[in-house]
Amino acid sequence: MTLHPKGFDLTLERIRKLLSRLGDPQDRLPPVIHVAGTNGKGSATAFCRSMLEAAGLGVHVHTSPHLVSWHERYRIASKPGPGQLVDDDLFADAIERVAEANGGQPITVFEILTAVMFLLFSEQPADVAIVEVGLGGRFDATNILSDPAVSLIMPIALDHQAFLGDRVELIAAEKAGIIKPGCPVVVGAQSEDAARETIVSAADRLGSPLSVYGQDFQAFEEHGRLVYQDETGLLDLPLPALNGRHQIANAAAAIRTIRAAEFACPPEAIEKGLQTVSWPGRMQRLSSGRIVDAALPGAEVWVDGGHNPGAAVVVSETLAELEERFSRPLFLIAGMINTKDPLGYFRVFEDMVRHVYAIPVSGSEAGIDPVALADDAARAGLTAQPAIDVYQALDLMAEDWKKLDVPPRILICGSLYLVGEILAENGTPPQ
Repeated sequence: MTLHPKGFDLTLERIRKLLSRLGDPQDRLPPVIHVAGTNGKGSATAFCRSMLEAAGLGVHVHTSPHLVSWHERYRIASKPGPGQLVDDDLFADAIERVAEANGGQPITVFEILTAVMFLLFSEQPADVAIVEVGLGGRFDATNILSDPAVSLIMPIALDHQAFLGDRVELIAAEKAGIIKPGCPVVVGAQSEDAARETIVSAADRLGSPLSVYGQDFQAFEEHGRLVYQDETGLLDLPLPALNGRHQIANAAAAIRTIRAAEFACPPEAIEKGLQTVSWPGRMQRLSSGRIVDAALPGAEVWVDGGHNPGAAVVVSETLAELEERFSRPLFLIAGMINTKDPLGYFRVFEDMVRHVYAIPVSGSEAGIDPVALADDAARAGLTAQPAIDVYQALDLMAEDWKKLDVPPRILICGSLYLVGEILAENGTPPQ
């Protein structure tokens, strides 16, 4: 298909020409928080949005990929109250205008969608726009932004190596490509020193004011509360509504980002934002729906779209915390695509998981065959078997493990595409 030559085609020339024909809408946005990173950028985006909206600001939000509907990529500011997913008429009109401006020239789908975002966000009123990078940073279509209020770079790990490089410092250099001369930069918690040093070096080279987690700001849990600290002092806050200890560092990065951009967001808004934040498909418990009804009676059903070993680590840590509070046997229902590292992903769960059911990812042509995925899980030291879909996996679980003393904890995981399918099938799509 010549109109969309590749799923990813990393260059800024096409998007620059297209936006020029649209009147350069990227130059007419409200102040922008530009967010990159391998893991945690969606959570940080959600925290920023929740806190800023709690402060009464109108916030546009761009995220990718979507889980169920293309509309999820565009949340349009609404005052008073939280932003809403773009409505059909506004979305259709923007797509039509972008397609007309493109005039049939070769372009990727993500470039079209990014141009739609810039058009929508430039024409609808807002106080802030949060723009999440799609892939990498330096050559991502969103990086046409020239003067962000702040650039936030979340944890870097190995992912998309074919496009970004096979060493963490190479990937960090691509992510650091969103840093602009003189514009503030916030660096979230980095597990790899090489990643942090690469980002810091890039910011120093461009004269960009820098805030680094663990050095200029930090957060920790104390007596069931979140304590945030920077040079201005301490904030005593509630723990985030998002599950997992890693969300403490993600929340801290969001707080520092809001402060670095000098948005008006008092402590009470930060507190409310932590309590009301929502980020579907990331360690999300499903409390009702068709898939929940099909599970063993009393089972907990969770979904998580993390798909690389780094994401698996934080998921496993979250599950370990749940295990401490209430012990349940853990089962995985997993589907992955062939650009990921299934062996590295499954190895993280060794000694934690009772059994793995491998299922297809029907929403992607790159889905790994369940037989091959079950073999990967077995090579990682887990017992595993394939199933044709999530319902067969649940039926097999009910048959093979009906004598469990305690109802199981089931994690459906390995791919955002899979999680999107599950949320749609369950009848609980993102709102």
